[in-house]
Amino acid sequence: MVDEPFRVRALTSDDVAPLRRVLAGAFLTDLDETRPERVEHVLEFERTHGVFDGDDLIGVGAVLSREITLPGGVVAPVAAMTAAGVRPGYQGRGVLNLVVSSILRGIETGAGEALAVLWASEGAIYSRFGCGSLATDLLHVALPHGARFHEGVDVGVDRVREVTRAEALPVLKETYERVRRTRVGWLGRDEGAWGFHLADEDRYRDGRSALRYALHPCGYVVYRVKTGWDARGPQDDLHVHELVAETDVAHAALYRHLLDLGLGGEVKNYTAPDDPVVHLLANPRVAVRQRHDALWLRLLHVDRALELRRYGSDVDVVVEVVDAVCPWNAGAWRVTVVKGEATVRRTSAGRDVTADVGALGSAYLGGTRLSVLARAGRVREHTVGAVEALSAAFLGEREPHCPELF
Repeated sequence: MVDEPFRVRALTSDDVAPLRRVLAGAFLTDLDETRPERVEHVLEFERTHGVFDGDDLIGVGAVLSREITLPGGVVAPVAAMTAAGVRPGYQGRGVLNLVVSSILRGIETGAGEALAVLWASEGAIYSRFGCGSLATDLLHVALPHGARFHEGVDVGVDRVREVTRAEALPVLKETYERVRRTRVGWLGRDEGAWGFHLADEDRYRDGRSALRYALHPCGYVVYRVKTGWDARGPQDDLHVHELVAETDVAHAALYRHLLDLGLGGEVKNYTAPDDPVVHLLANPRVAVRQRHDALWLRLLHVDRALELRRYGSDVDVVVEVVDAVCPWNAGAWRVTVVKGEATVRRTSAGRDVTADVGALGSAYLGGTRLSVLARAGRVREHTVGAVEALSAAFLGEREPHCPELF
């Protein structure tokens, strides 16, 4: 139930101090009002929504105007939802509903992106707004210092060089811009996004070193070091912030560089689920792996979104979409894919598949299979074989991955 006095408006630069207080309270972090938060690198105030109780800001949420790479190498605008939080004492009173509803209306009437993405702080919250979980996953790998590669690994002849931040930045930006257009789930970055991504004050280090930078002619790695010591001697853990490689040789060379650095400890990285690093190892069992959910995805305009991306096989099915939050998506759509390109039109023909919009969001980038969602009751088949055909069309050659928080 939403309290009557609550009202919503776009924030301005005058609202920065109360915005900081709301986010610090929501995420139980220490507040230093003398220093800007890194989120301020990227906020677009006209797309930042606040909920007020009288004159008091009690809830916030923002949209960032970004680009995302979709299956088939299509680069499309995306609404990146972030900085959503409710002040302590106001949880459970409809404030977050107001924030998210305001964000969705703002996208619809403003920039009009066909899809939105977010990182969910709590897994049970955003599904009720039609956001699909597990649109991308992250794989956390921990590799022991000095782990050997199998004999067939080619690390090339090019040296990996440790460089200063100033020397690294232009190379990082140029390399990332080339690579991100070939990797499904990667986002475009403007200067603000780079500032956010590489923020390096003490409060962002979690007891680790400043960011360190190493360059290869076809890639780079950014990492931190956390030194330690135990009964076996020094244990220097290297925490990878980002590893980007244009070639398999560069990928192997950058990992080899990290594995040979320091004394003892591990190389730890949140990476793509299909990162081949485990298969580089002479003993793959030494890699400890954990899989985590990453991007959640919301189809804001089902027809436009489905037509943006490319597909792995032809298909012709009628999909009944269930969407209680964005009613313009609800109803039957004929999805026809020919040579990888889709046409999506309203239809009165009989349905082959019924899916809630969140299930389509989960499968949209090609990672989660619609056939698996059908087994979980998120998708229903009315025509035998329709789910399997649609599921196969959605899959990509590589698993989607988003290498950054926002």
